[in-house]
Amino acid sequence: MKIIIDNKIPYIKEAVQRIADEVVYAPGKDFTPELVRDADALIIRTRTHCNRDLLEGSRVRFIATATIGFDHIDTEYCKQAGIEWTNAPGCNSASVAQYIQSSLLVWKSCRNKKLNELTIGIIGVGNVGSKVAKVAQDFGMRVLLNDLPREEKEGAERFSSLKKIAEECDIITFHVPLYKEGKYKTFHLADEDFFQSLKRKPVIINTSRGEVIQTDALLKALNSRMISDAIIDVWEHEPEINRDLLEKAFIGTPHIAGYSADGKANATRMSLDAICKFFQIKGDYEINAPAPASPIIHAKNHEEAVLQMYNPTEDSNRLKNQPELFETLRGDYPLRREEKAYIIKY
Repeated sequence: MKIIIDNKIPYIKEAVQRIADEVVYAPGKDFTPELVRDADALIIRTRTHCNRDLLEGSRVRFIATATIGFDHIDTEYCKQAGIEWTNAPGCNSASVAQYIQSSLLVWKSCRNKKLNELTIGIIGVGNVGSKVAKVAQDFGMRVLLNDLPREEKEGAERFSSLKKIAEECDIITFHVPLYKEGKYKTFHLADEDFFQSLKRKPVIINTSRGEVIQTDALLKALNSRMISDAIIDVWEHEPEINRDLLEKAFIGTPHIAGYSADGKANATRMSLDAICKFFQIKGDYEINAPAPASPIIHAKNHEEAVLQMYNPTEDSNRLKNQPELFETLRGDYPLRREEKAYIIKY
């Protein structure tokens, strides 16, 4: 069996050698029809667009994307071509929750706010949004949830409308998949009308997909003080991001909210497990993230410990200083571990 793998997928080389006869690594943006023609499976990230142009005439039977999102896969074409695919739902949900947790702590300290006096609106309450809700509840915040698909299945009692979130929230954070059309369309969900409807000059946080927020409308809202701050990890037209928005963002990072080593290891493991299941191979491998350089943290309190584990201002400063290195900063992201990797001593 031959597998082509994005060369930025971590912790995979030793494991994949146990299940494949031939393995080829390539940058995600450099997958070509010639490269994949005789491959049985692909393991990709968001930079590889799996569509007719790439796949037609190949022998590819299975695609695993080591990401939550799958809008870079033409699922309709794959269905027609008999190509199975899988994503990695929930793989980095704890990592994104860590990013939100640390970002809120940095913001409240800089802006002299008390989180337990604020209301947060969470738009999209799947694997990630549910963990962000727990973070917010632990901070003592009032939490409003918006999730149309879940509301339809579970009833309206637990959920709030976009209108209510726009009127009552001090912080609004997006955790939806990107749907460009249809009943649950999220493309430009936050457009000029949305920002015009805001009542409390909230902080806007986006760690979902850049296209969920209309960039021009967000910039206009920032410039006219319809919103107080923006924390942006995902951007329209990545990696050619809007430099003006980056400059004005309170925190601006290169699509790395879900890039903890723990989340990456989860995604790699889920991708290989899916390939083994599809091809009916017995997988005999372990995938573990490396230990942090300093696994013992000394802190006065939990908030201080959280920011010792991960402070997003470092990622933000790197991107603001060299925005042209967006892809490099993302592709060569340093080791970041979640709380379970540390021993905290108060």
